[in-house]
Amino acid sequence: MAERIALGMIGCGFFAQNHLHAWQDLKPEGVDIVAVCDVDAERARAAAERFGVPRWYTDAAVMFRAEQLGLVDIATQMQSHLPLVKLALSHQVPTVIQKPFGQDIAEVREMVAAAKAANIFLAVHENFRFQKPLRRIAEIVRSGAIGTPTWARVSFRTGYDIYAGQPYLAEQQRFVLIDLGVHVLDVARVLLGEVEHSTAELQRRNPKAKGEDTATMLLRHSSGGVSVVECTYGSRRLPDSFPETLIEVEGDKGAIVSRIGNKVEVTINGRMEVLDEGPEVLPWAERPWHVAQESVLATNRHMLEALRAGRPAATSAEDNLKTFALVEAAYLAAGKVKPEA
Repeated sequence: MAERIALGMIGCGFFAQNHLHAWQDLKPEGVDIVAVCDVDAERARAAAERFGVPRWYTDAAVMFRAEQLGLVDIATQMQSHLPLVKLALSHQVPTVIQKPFGQDIAEVREMVAAAKAANIFLAVHENFRFQKPLRRIAEIVRSGAIGTPTWARVSFRTGYDIYAGQPYLAEQQRFVLIDLGVHVLDVARVLLGEVEHSTAELQRRNPKAKGEDTATMLLRHSSGGVSVVECTYGSRRLPDSFPETLIEVEGDKGAIVSRIGNKVEVTINGRMEVLDEGPEVLPWAERPWHVAQESVLATNRHMLEALRAGRPAATSAEDNLKTFALVEAAYLAAGKVKPEA
């Protein structure tokens, strides 16, 4: 039997609840949540009580000194990621970090270099590629069933009130690209491979948001394929597809199109089949969030398996740097950052 892993959770806020549920579900697979930490004492205490965690902390440094952790999951706001990752690495603790990886590419590079120098597992909790419909689409593309993919659209357009649960998002100078763009850009990389050229247009359609709430990008991949990648929190169309990512992929033998409701249409040599890729609604999940919630469990399981196998996760720090570089390139193309000297 594999050795059990003592896990510490840093951040007990809105989305971290899904992480905690998922790790709890992985208890039969050898994970024990031994400690939680949050700067808000009441939030940390409540999480410990809710999930039956024996100890809670308000100071991550104290937690690392007191606990013998085999893995830490950091689900805090991005401005805390760099110091927390460096703290975890200084204690030689394998680390999972919630996206976005960092505030900018300089921070991301620093964390990647630190993990490499310490030879410690560091992975980003990039869960979109682990959503059931997207896993199935990627599997079909990799199988060669539609031939060589030459064009794709990766689209996340919603008017869902994400500000209600995460009001801090409206205060971010870098908004939709760094919060949501990282997801859709990562999916584009999964489907068509690495990117050699990109351009972007950003819009601020919500006057209450300080940063851009809409991004439209055009990517040319090294494979020769082209993708249109788009994300917005400002859509007003119905039905609203939240929280689904809608995909179109065209190859020289066929095409794949996903529809609202987790339906995937696969056309090969002129014949179409419709697949129902709706994920299980886990006991702790709720519609419409269940698509994302099931992917958190899938992501956590992948992290656990990679750590135990002694291999990098699919969304390792080095891999996610490539996705983050596309975010930075989009800001650069839109004139939001100065080019490096």
